[in-house]
Amino acid sequence: MKTINDVEIKDKRVFCRVDFNVPMDTAGKIADDSRIKAALPTIKYAVLKGAKLIIASHLGRPKGKPALQFSLKPVADHLGELMGKKVTIAPDCVGDKVHSLVRAMKPGDVLVLENLRFHGEEQKNDENFAKELASLCDVYVNDAFAVSHRKNASVEAIVKYAPVAAAGFLLKKELDYIGKAMSAPVRPFVAVIGGVKISSKLKALENMLEKVDKIIIGGAMANTFLKARGYGVGKSLVEDDMIDAAKRVMEKSGKSGINFYIPVDFVAGEKIKKDSAIKMVPAKEIPEGWMALDIGPATVTLYSEALYDAKTIIWNGPMGVFEIAPFSRGTIAMANIIAGSHAMSITGGGDTDAAVHMAGAADGITYISTGGGAFLSLLEGKQLPAVKALAHQTNS
Repeated sequence: MKTINDVEIKDKRVFCRVDFNVPMDTAGKIADDSRIKAALPTIKYAVLKGAKLIIASHLGRPKGKPALQFSLKPVADHLGELMGKKVTIAPDCVGDKVHSLVRAMKPGDVLVLENLRFHGEEQKNDENFAKELASLCDVYVNDAFAVSHRKNASVEAIVKYAPVAAAGFLLKKELDYIGKAMSAPVRPFVAVIGGVKISSKLKALENMLEKVDKIIIGGAMANTFLKARGYGVGKSLVEDDMIDAAKRVMEKSGKSGINFYIPVDFVAGEKIKKDSAIKMVPAKEIPEGWMALDIGPATVTLYSEALYDAKTIIWNGPMGVFEIAPFSRGTIAMANIIAGSHAMSITGGGDTDAAVHMAGAADGITYISTGGGAFLSLLEGKQLPAVKALAHQTNS
């Protein structure tokens, strides 16, 4: 697969698909610009090399229609501030006005197209829409790892119509870090999997069973594993239709000699609110009418010991309802344990990213992925459609 530095881009129209789907506050300001900053190496390289840089992204869920609250103008303005240069925002991502703006570009200019998802054809992977986007460029660059698991026109279909296609530095970095961890990890290799539902993580768990030495479970999904072992879980969230799957995962881990860890105690609450009554309870003693909402101190100690000798750690999903103070300590503790380890640590997923930053542990993590669904797809052992398209064009 070609990367942007393998391609001649001087004086070329370079269409760079990024993921600027950043969180916005109620005043319409950017709440977290991490994804913008993550794309800067590719953007700055293209500008330095004299490309006419056309940046495309989506923002939010406008459902195929223009909506002011999902305009990329604030993002374009912020990008200009980060780069210290003028960045122009187009009124659309296709059409005559956009072509006029592109024709007027000079080497080193930066043009941000308006939200791709203002057109329903984007998420339908529409061929004609992809052709229109491709007509804007001489070189297509995908630097949007976080959407590369989707068959969208701007990341998959467009590759067929672009004269040249390549990966950006961020996409390449994501694939290198996660790919190396999954294919040739330094051992012991530990997967820390949390979050709400086993159903959303089952394929990842099954694939990781083929690769890791230990699996650590947290979050509400732990309740389903506990119930599969015959424990009462009070009124904790449980996926009853996934109990048999949970049993299979635990049985397979035992047969494979993989150490499989589930919580031994919890912080239980009567309600998911800051003012909830709470109590520390053993995993076998969750009271009726109470919910397991965070891993407890004994579990934190157990997991710390399990991670002590780890050389590679992949973490996806929080240990509890970390957004609410009484139930955040377990997740924050795990973030600091992983950050303080001597392992190569990779975290992925929006909640995990938020938890790592909440804990002030970001500097201790080897690599924080910008992807949620794309990250999980790689943990499942899948090839990302957008990456497959790039590789196909390179080899054709």
